[in-house]
Amino acid sequence: MRLASYNLRKCRGTDGKRAPGRILDVINGIEADVVALQEADMRLGARPAALPHRMIDTHTDFTSVPVAASPVSVGWHGNAILVRKSAVVEAVHRLDLPGLEPRGAVAVDLENIRVVAVHLGLMRSYRQKQLHAIRAALAQMALKPTVILGDFNEWSRTGGLDPLKDAFDVIAPGKSFHASRPVAALDRIALDASLELRDAGVVETDLSRRASDHLPIWADVAMPAQINAS
Repeated sequence: MRLASYNLRKCRGTDGKRAPGRILDVINGIEADVVALQEADMRLGARPAALPHRMIDTHTDFTSVPVAASPVSVGWHGNAILVRKSAVVEAVHRLDLPGLEPRGAVAVDLENIRVVAVHLGLMRSYRQKQLHAIRAALAQMALKPTVILGDFNEWSRTGGLDPLKDAFDVIAPGKSFHASRPVAALDRIALDASLELRDAGVVETDLSRRASDHLPIWADVAMPAQINAS
């Protein structure tokens, strides 16, 4: 299974243009099965979708998982998850996270994996509280292979993510920010012990360098049955 994460910056590119179609072209090129999105909605008011549902439906083979609490939004606190139209969604969980500014995460249960999409806070102390809150929420759910991915906003390659270390392997596929000149691996993927990383990377193309201030990241992940078979 290929998983991806992409901070859309509300579809505003490094050239200053807001172009959701360009974002979808980048997403289509990743060829992922599941895509976690950050900043998929506008920030103020009713938070209308920056990446419209109708464009997702007509320009891709994805559908947006119904995580929004508002009829005009595509995400929850800007976090959205795209899955292939053939995917079976078993459950959706909205998580409120502590912090100085409003933050949230969404967890989606598919047939063989739970995907948690996050956009963590700017301050490390709040990021750690948010990760503890996510761990506490996961502990109340049925056991399922779990991946947490998104914009972790952590500049250190080795520190700051201690609340995950006892149960998750945190992967930084590469430098994803700033898209025009990547210097930091802000976007991460955390896999629990039942999942195995096969490959991972950053999508750095002429188009992705223009579409947002973050580059998308991806990971090819083996499920427990695949691991046992190999």
